[in-house]
Amino acid sequence: MTSALARGQVTTQLRKHPRVRVSVPFPCSFARVGLKKWLAIERGGLGVVYDVSTRGARVMTEAVITLGDQIAISLRLPNQASSMFVELATVRWGKEQTYGVEFEDLSPIADIRLQKYMNRLSKSAPTPAA
Repeated sequence: MTSALARGQVTTQLRKHPRVRVSVPFPCSFARVGLKKWLAIERGGLGVVYDVSTRGARVMTEAVITLGDQIAISLRLPNQASSMFVELATVRWGKEQTYGVEFEDLSPIADIRLQKYMNRLSKSAPTPAA
């Protein structure tokens, strides 16, 4: 077994929620929120989602966001009639213009839509070669 494969297996075991790379990146929009969700939204931006899990996403954007920022995010999942809204997500990491966000306040309807999307992606993903 190669060390790269071993590292990949460790990463998989540490992740609580499996992440799926989307076949075609899809758009999102977001806005930074204050300490209380109902306060005025401060700044916003557009981004592209490259992978997603039931509890977060990897987003690329030119907007200025930093570690710890709390944002509201709207995701336009492929083949969906309307956007899915996450009222509160926290920026957990960033590198250059790519950020990992953790969904913290996901409505039951948004959670179901995301679960269905993830199930479709995992069923259509190619099986890795042995």
